[in-house]
Amino acid sequence: MRSKWMTGLLIAAMSALLGGCLSPPNAEAPSAPPAGDGGGKERQLIVLTNRVDLIDNGVFGQYARRFEELHPGVTVQFEGLVNYTSDIMLRLSTRTQGDVLLLPNNLKNEDLSRYFEPLQEDIFYDARFADFKAHDGLRYGIAAGASTTGIVYNKKAFAAAGIREAPTTLDQFFEACRLLKEAGIVPVYLNYGAQWPLMIWGEDLVSYMSGDPEYLNKMAFSDEPWSLDNAWGEAIMIVRTLIEQGYVEESLMANQWEISKTELAAGRAGMYLMGNWVINQVIAAGADSQDIGFFPFPYNNESSHHAPLSPDWFVGISRFSSEKELAAEWVKFFVHDSGYVDDSGFLPVEGSRQSSLPQLEQFLSFQPIFLEKRVPSDKLLEIAASAQISLWSGEYIQEWLAEPELDKVFDEYNRRWKEARHLSES
Repeated sequence: MRSKWMTGLLIAAMSALLGGCLSPPNAEAPSAPPAGDGGGKERQLIVLTNRVDLIDNGVFGQYARRFEELHPGVTVQFEGLVNYTSDIMLRLSTRTQGDVLLLPNNLKNEDLSRYFEPLQEDIFYDARFADFKAHDGLRYGIAAGASTTGIVYNKKAFAAAGIREAPTTLDQFFEACRLLKEAGIVPVYLNYGAQWPLMIWGEDLVSYMSGDPEYLNKMAFSDEPWSLDNAWGEAIMIVRTLIEQGYVEESLMANQWEISKTELAAGRAGMYLMGNWVINQVIAAGADSQDIGFFPFPYNNESSHHAPLSPDWFVGISRFSSEKELAAEWVKFFVHDSGYVDDSGFLPVEGSRQSSLPQLEQFLSFQPIFLEKRVPSDKLLEIAASAQISLWSGEYIQEWLAEPELDKVFDEYNRRWKEARHLSES
């Protein structure tokens, strides 16, 4: 009972998050065709997604078949983008974004109307994060789910390494890594080669370990946001320590994202720093649910720690779709009725629903201090775009981890940031 109460409290506490811009298209978007059976013709809905795994394992296919039964004559086609953050920006610029897609987090809200169709208001009933992708009173995206971030781990791997309790300090975390390595188990999968997971050790970690949900937005008012002595330096040094001590996967440059889930499921790897959404993916890769645990990341040696509350990707409709009404039906079905939230291990965005994820009870038992993420300010995004720093991609963090002297890398990025910031104010 306590678990349900705390889970409900967690859901009720959520209310914030993520957010560069492309040249506006010159042509007007084609108007949507009238609703109906399409004159007896076959109709196709193209859906772009980052969930390549759910395409490959047939889960999305199950959603499609249920939707197609409700809409005779309709075929749902999925396109999976492995590097969604970078790939989708190119797709937007070439107007090859299909009918339904995930909204880029580094696209300013004022630019949403150039590429996306406003969503109907009724879809947002009881939905958290309703205004995160909104501009001038119109909403362009609805969150597909919500999540927090922590250490997802294999309990059998911990037991094999002699680790009796989940670490609650950074020193204990590194000691657990040492024991796992000695037992022949990969302590932590960074997924360095996949690139995008590195942002979880960067923007994500920095936002809550600082205790300030506006930390990233405040970078827009600093000439030197990166320093060895601030949250950025602390976060990156944790990762560099893991690499230097050999506590991470071998063959770092290879994209091992799918392999890593199998390794963690089998107990050949011990831990991820990841959102709760990955738990069901690890179980699908072969783990028993009871063998997978979840606890807040102890990023320092203090007695309590923060953890983030955030929406997942936002789903929207392409402005250039010729099937806008059908696309709206898919968005409503996908978010509210498909089962995607539970299948993916997300927390529901509806305030009245509770999570079905059992690992959340363990996470809550550590009593983390939750911080609601904030939408990136337009000023932050403008400076980052001008400085050619692709936030939330993991790309530049990958570069930082490969450089021998972090302070010199920070100096170079601060120089670019300062120039871009002053240019934005001129």
